[in-house]
Amino acid sequence: MNYILFDGPYRNNLLPFTFTRPVADIRVGILTIRQKWESYLEYTTTTVTEDYLADKFPMVEMEENIMINASFLPNMEVVEVVKNLNYNQALFKGEDVIAFFAKEGEEVSDFSTFEAIEFEGEILKIEHTWDIFSKNGEAIAEDFSLITNGRKSEPIPSTVNTVNPENIFIEKGATLNFATLNASTGPIYIGRDSEVMEGALVRGPLALCNNSTLKLGAKVYGPTTVGPHSKIGGEVSNSVIFGFSNKGHDGFLGNSVLGEWCNLGADTNNSNLKNNYAEVRLWDYNTEGFAKTGLQFCGLMMGDHSKCGINTMFNTGTVVGVSANIFGSGFPRNFVPSFSWGGHSGFVTYKTNKAFEVAEVVMGRRKEEFTDLDKAILEHIFEETKQYRRE
Repeated sequence: MNYILFDGPYRNNLLPFTFTRPVADIRVGILTIRQKWESYLEYTTTTVTEDYLADKFPMVEMEENIMINASFLPNMEVVEVVKNLNYNQALFKGEDVIAFFAKEGEEVSDFSTFEAIEFEGEILKIEHTWDIFSKNGEAIAEDFSLITNGRKSEPIPSTVNTVNPENIFIEKGATLNFATLNASTGPIYIGRDSEVMEGALVRGPLALCNNSTLKLGAKVYGPTTVGPHSKIGGEVSNSVIFGFSNKGHDGFLGNSVLGEWCNLGADTNNSNLKNNYAEVRLWDYNTEGFAKTGLQFCGLMMGDHSKCGINTMFNTGTVVGVSANIFGSGFPRNFVPSFSWGGHSGFVTYKTNKAFEVAEVVMGRRKEEFTDLDKAILEHIFEETKQYRRE
């Protein structure tokens, strides 16, 4: 069977992160949503997504296909049902379709003629940006069980202090010295070729993915995910960093999500709680206004390739788009559009030629190529988000 992940109805709710990737490539827990489905299905997947992303994330269609809503995080129970779907069958959770069977060239917009199967079990769904951090603890626990099942951890070095060591898994090539890992509140996963430096203090759940670093004296409260090739210092609490991003110095990051290729300058801090303890609102790209989150704690949402200078201060519930550059004293406003350059005193447009120069250098340092496809995607985002900027 051929499996295809589609963005589903919540794609726009997940901006700015879905400006640069399909919903399937959001990281929550240890793995991306795509990696989870592929691990359970034991099969590669392709994607139905926005046209401007399709060259980088293509779809491969065969005679018979099962289409899967990428907003849903798989588990063993739902995967068994998905695998056994037949023609003209669709699997639902409430009003949302989880998966359906489609033949080659068939366009399905109406499920009224399908046999509807209701999934009765529990399943995680990523519907809003804040779900990425607020559901991260459950996602880490499920991924930890999936990844470590039947496998043996590398030994915990004798210099490392641990609580509940049976809930700690260390991959080959990881380096740990004189750190404290407390897994009594959730599992701790230390990925391949990662490093936990001296004095780091960790309270799980934690996913430290491959080739990432917790720097000297870092304080990390779970549930937190540090994606591949990222560096973390200072204090981090209940946050998700997709990968290839740095918060390398002192400062606080809490109840937040960072995309890829982001960098937070030294002593950058975000607020995750309003002074009056009121519900946090976040910028909503659908309504072009600020939407209720239902959360008391909510920090920074920063899209790919965005960066900030030293001592930057982000207010509670700030959304930063793609490829923004923020600096200066004072709090920038709670919504910073893509390709903005400036800070509290105001913004100008960050021209693509300048942004591309930076992206090429930054990615080159990690031996990653800034391709023509990447440029085309960012050019599209630049045009699509013009309405939000003061040119």
